[in-house]
Amino acid sequence: MFRMLAKASVTLGSRAAGWVRTMGSHQLLVPPPEALSKPLSVPKRLLLGPGPSNLAPRVLAAGNLRMIGHMQKEMFQIMDDIKQGIQYVFQTRNPLTLVVSGSGHCAMETALFNLLEPGDSFLVGTNGLWGMRAAEIAGRIGAHVHQMPKKPGEHYTLQEVEEGLAQHKPVLLFLTHGESSTGMMQPLDGFGDLCHRYQCLLLVDSVASLGGVPIYMDQQGIDIMYSGSQKVLNAPPGVSLISFNDKAKYKVYSRKTKPVSFYTDITYLAKLWGCEGKTRVIHHTLPVTSLYCLRESLALISEQGLENSWRRHRETTAHLHKRLQEMGLKFFVKDPEIRLPTITTVTVPAGYNWRDIVSYVLDHFHIEISGGLGPTEEKVLRIGLLGYNATTENVDRVAEALREALQHCPKNKL
Repeated sequence: MFRMLAKASVTLGSRAAGWVRTMGSHQLLVPPPEALSKPLSVPKRLLLGPGPSNLAPRVLAAGNLRMIGHMQKEMFQIMDDIKQGIQYVFQTRNPLTLVVSGSGHCAMETALFNLLEPGDSFLVGTNGLWGMRAAEIAGRIGAHVHQMPKKPGEHYTLQEVEEGLAQHKPVLLFLTHGESSTGMMQPLDGFGDLCHRYQCLLLVDSVASLGGVPIYMDQQGIDIMYSGSQKVLNAPPGVSLISFNDKAKYKVYSRKTKPVSFYTDITYLAKLWGCEGKTRVIHHTLPVTSLYCLRESLALISEQGLENSWRRHRETTAHLHKRLQEMGLKFFVKDPEIRLPTITTVTVPAGYNWRDIVSYVLDHFHIEISGGLGPTEEKVLRIGLLGYNATTENVDRVAEALREALQHCPKNKL
């Protein structure tokens, strides 16, 4: 025993000597950053853009809770709570319901990477940025992408989609429910049944709409749906929600090729999230504190009730529209029936630069609103009323800020 300890001591001593020699033969080329010696400073702002949104106090407090291991029974209980919360806000009974450790973009890739294989026909509504992104991702996979171009701010009819289904015979149709780049809300009734008549799955992006607009995944025949954490749910950005029904699961599990991404492979994520029995299989380290926050945000909307949340967003946005119309501002989405209640797009008034307006509101009122994105860049202002932030008080604050901005910002008279 003594000889073994002595031998181990000699071995460790020689290794330590090697470490010392290595440290002595190199010098640090990069000094400690001076900026990191200063306290972290974050300004206090009201976030009334298209997301992220302010965190509710209960969600903010959840982020301060102590860390636990991501593969412990206590964490599994939190994950199960989250799954039930997602099933509630999605209005689905799908067992294959879970969280993706990434933003809404990651959820989009998770859906497309798992559902599409090279050569598959993919039909996508491109009436805003998110359909355009879905088309690009699918093209990188090697799918045959068939776009249905439409002017930003317009929606798709059942007849238009049926023509695309009949012509291209896709395995998957992508529609954006809440198009945050344009402020349009796509009607969904009837599209699930239509897709199924053509042996096509329906994939819906509900990142900007979930919690603020009625959506019924099972009853509307939606096969795959995803959303994000940072909008109506008022949780930190960086995690997303996704659900696959049995038809979509069969498509995933009967693939001829493996998904191009290991990180977003649903067959592994399902085992991590306990969607295939009680045994959990480690796949990647989960963002523990982000899941604390998401759990509490889902608890808050469950306690409030979905129907109450939908009504509050509808009424608060109606108040916003009234205030904007009083200032003579014009809505980018012409049809009132398809204006997204969570994110309102206003046409930039003639002669103004949108950057001047956004900067004035931020600098003088500490309120964040946003300009356009993708096809609406330079064209619109985007005002978000998301979850905790959807109050008449906040509407009045942003309306007064905009009124003053229009009085003081430079205007091109040509």
